[in-house]
Amino acid sequence: MEQTLEGQTLVFDADDTLWENNVLFERVIDGFVDWVAAPGDGERTRALLDGIEARNVAAHGYGSEVFRLSLRECLQEVHGRPATDEDDARITEVLLPLTNRRVELIEGVAETLAALAQRHELLMLTKGAVEEQRWKVDASGLAHHFRSVHIVPEKDEDTYRRLTVELGLDAGRTWMIGNSPKSDILPAVRAGLKAVFIPHEHTWVMEHEELRPEDATLRLARFDELLRHF
Repeated sequence: MEQTLEGQTLVFDADDTLWENNVLFERVIDGFVDWVAAPGDGERTRALLDGIEARNVAAHGYGSEVFRLSLRECLQEVHGRPATDEDDARITEVLLPLTNRRVELIEGVAETLAALAQRHELLMLTKGAVEEQRWKVDASGLAHHFRSVHIVPEKDEDTYRRLTVELGLDAGRTWMIGNSPKSDILPAVRAGLKAVFIPHEHTWVMEHEELRPEDATLRLARFDELLRHF
């Protein structure tokens, strides 16, 4: 792409695209495994937790409360007994990096969005628990840049098709921008949109999926590189 595009619709993922998210889960997991696992058994405990988490996400969706449930179930399986009130209090303490209601913006996001909003229509599309995602949007201080914010339980091809129809978007001028191949890039492209892939080193393993060179219309190393193209 040799010149900057004008008048596009840019749809932004939120978690791990606009602000840090999975690294907070990783901090919680590190603290939890250090507490629960027997010496030398950390990898097995982490694998056990990953399996429990995948099951609970499929059954209950995303968010810190579903994650709390996964931690509790993992503890019970490792210790071979029901969780106690003391265990529940400790889990609440371990979860503080996720529940302290602070948002850590990714470098360059605030300035880049402010510039892009001057010449493009910006939308936000994020998945997860509605109340939890809403407070992150509010705490981020970014909401005023977006025409609308959409919180959905899952981001799949049907989600992008519905959004395109409901908002009357021109698919040829609409770009999904995110870090997740599984939720941001592949389903958007399958729905006929363009996509910008901005990888994040801490992208959740459940969001990984192989991308072919043709799957992302544009690949960038940093968020602020969007200004070279839009």
